[in-house]
Amino acid sequence: MSVRLVVRTFSELCITVGTLIVLFVAYLLLWTGIKADSATHSQIDRLQDEWSQGPVAAPAPAQTASPAPRTYEDGKPFAVMYIPRFGGSWDWPVLEGTGTATLKKGLGHYASTAALGESGNFSVAGHRRTYGDPFKDFPELRAGDAVVLTDGTTWFTYRIEKEPYRTVPSDVGVIDPVPRKSGFDGTGRYLTLTTCDPEWGSSHRLIAWAHLDATQPVTDGKPEALRS
Repeated sequence: MSVRLVVRTFSELCITVGTLIVLFVAYLLLWTGIKADSATHSQIDRLQDEWSQGPVAAPAPAQTASPAPRTYEDGKPFAVMYIPRFGGSWDWPVLEGTGTATLKKGLGHYASTAALGESGNFSVAGHRRTYGDPFKDFPELRAGDAVVLTDGTTWFTYRIEKEPYRTVPSDVGVIDPVPRKSGFDGTGRYLTLTTCDPEWGSSHRLIAWAHLDATQPVTDGKPEALRS
């Protein structure tokens, strides 16, 4: 085989590989984004339809009974999150669980952590890239930024404590009821957001911690953080 033929074959191989890489990137950026857009809007529409029906009346508990902890159905949406720092049109459904299929449809609540607005650490995971890039701008979060959620009856406004913290995937203590490195002192109503780092990798995690700052009924209109 001549040198010219070898060079030509190698060049053609490089072009083929390059084309495949471009197609793969296009798939990650476009196709998963299209699928996520459809899925997330479907989840939000589902929630709004449920909320429009009004709350289902539950039997009054016995006087001696302790209130049961709130639970969510695996893989199902139960809230919508808004982060003004990410833009006025940024809204994502929060579903129960952090499995692969769940995170393709929205953000995922760590099932072992507290319920929304309750004492403890309500913890949520989301993709940094692919499937709509919900946490693409995660590093831009700053102390005082609002993270607003609603479950159809109440608005919950959390405030970010400090800039995102970078750690490794095995550092599961970041979603403890009182995370050691969060700066929180004692039991409270906290929020933890987690995503992958670097932007196109998963060797590390970015963490943002927040505390519950305010609540109000949805009948009072949008909270101040969403009106500016």
